[in-house]
Amino acid sequence: QVQLVESGGGLVQPGGSLRLSCAASGSIFSIVTMAWYRQIPGKQREWVASIGSGRTDYADSVKGRFTIDGDNAKNTVYLQMNSLKPEDTAVYYCNAEILLLLGLPPSAYWGQGTQVIVSS
Repeated sequence: QVQLVESGGGLVQPGGSLRLSCAASGSIFSIVTMAWYRQIPGKQREWVASIGSGRTDYADSVKGRFTIDGDNAKNTVYLQMNSLKPEDTAVYYCNAEILLLLGLPPSAYWGQGTQVIVSS
């Protein structure tokens, strides 16, 4: 019914940049928030950044280096990652809180993940 498709991951050297994209499609009435999470094998998935209701928020570990922004017309969210560090290596997941119908509570959806590797 709703799909989130991420792109933009890859291999980058320390200090480099990557831009991730996440496009939502399907029977969407409106999107409440969109966010990025990341996960290292064997560890819990951690929140990275979110955008919605006119505000953006960032985890302390990425503040000043990552920027989240969105294109409402395209139901797409981006994560610009600068000054990347080896510890940013993870699978990055897109998350969205989506209203399928007016009057219903929002539902949470996840993308399939995109791998980011920061290594020399």
